[in-house]
Amino acid sequence: MQIQPILAALRRHKMATVLIVLQIALTLAVVSNAMFIVRTRVVHLSRPTGTDEAHIFAIRNGWIGSPSVRQVDARMRADLDALRRLPGVRDAFASEAYPLEGGWGLLARVKLQPEQRAHPALAIVYFADQHAMDTFGTRLVEGRNFRADEIGSMGPYDKLTPATIIVTRDLANKLFPNDSALGRTVYLDDGPSAIVGIVDSLQGPYAGSTTRTIDEDSILVPARLADPAGTVYMVRSQPGRLDALMRAAPAALFAQDRLRTINPDGGVISLIQARAQGYATDRGVAIMMAAVCVLLLLATAGGVVGLSSFWVSQRRRQIGVRRALGATRGDILRYFQVENLLIVGAGVVLGSGLGVLANLALMQRYELPRLPPGLLPLGAVLLWLLGQLAVLGPARRAAAVPPAEATRSV
Repeated sequence: MQIQPILAALRRHKMATVLIVLQIALTLAVVSNAMFIVRTRVVHLSRPTGTDEAHIFAIRNGWIGSPSVRQVDARMRADLDALRRLPGVRDAFASEAYPLEGGWGLLARVKLQPEQRAHPALAIVYFADQHAMDTFGTRLVEGRNFRADEIGSMGPYDKLTPATIIVTRDLANKLFPNDSALGRTVYLDDGPSAIVGIVDSLQGPYAGSTTRTIDEDSILVPARLADPAGTVYMVRSQPGRLDALMRAAPAALFAQDRLRTINPDGGVISLIQARAQGYATDRGVAIMMAAVCVLLLLATAGGVVGLSSFWVSQRRRQIGVRRALGATRGDILRYFQVENLLIVGAGVVLGSGLGVLANLALMQRYELPRLPPGLLPLGAVLLWLLGQLAVLGPARRAAAVPPAEATRSV
């Protein structure tokens, strides 16, 4: 098959060829970046929280009136005792937020030196006690859990200066990339804090926000936050008891003390429900991007089919002449397939450059990494296959043109 006659034919239809090449180039640039965004979102919303999600629920509890910090602390102690005594409860503790909540988390600056001003690490704080590890179901990879004598009580305006803390492995690696973080000292507000334990992973409450680079940089602080505005009770159930406990736990709390509020719409939520809500935006973006990709590919395939069909109708006499001179059906079929291969190839070359430029722009404006090296070639192969499938119908109709067509007048 000689390429020169094909190029000569394309030069006689410059505008139509250029439009299809541009459509293919834009399709490759948009689809490659859109599918990359879909992949990153799917990976993001599929990450485990590092907890026993299937058996954990949270209760956001508010206080009525204006109780003092001491009164709130006493009520929290009584509430936790009542929750842990419920049949089917494995463990419970109090904090200010829960994984995938979508807000309420406390951000802390973690410094390696007390006077450090430049680029302190950011981390998400969970207030915890000796029951938090078992309630979360997190795995301790180094060090130890909190002791009961280390658990304190603090008000909402107190300084965050715990003597000991537990950190996630992700945060430990960022703070001390070349050494073990266990036993090292860091500074949260003013005083030093010794890292006594490292957990495998524990996701923060900001799953759908712009803080996703620190989603797994969490700190457990040994304290009960006695906030008159309210608290969060985390409860881990025995297998098969989650639904029953989500109904029984609020009733047990109201029986303990009625001077509280628990929103009947979302005030009690399982981590499975929190995952669905926390990643709703990511899931919606992934679905929308995937739909855009499908529509673009269909539009491109439709353009190839339309253009090829038009060219077949314009070249019927030329095709008939070739058939009369001895060209077989296979020759005609290969002609249109090679022609389409050249058009798609030109679009792929242009689209690859546009795809890289689009990715660089997205990297500057949003928290996206660089395109993987194999994604653009994969998109190019997909478009070549799509082009060959799209041109197959018109090419077969062209191959069916009889040699007698050459004797007909134009």
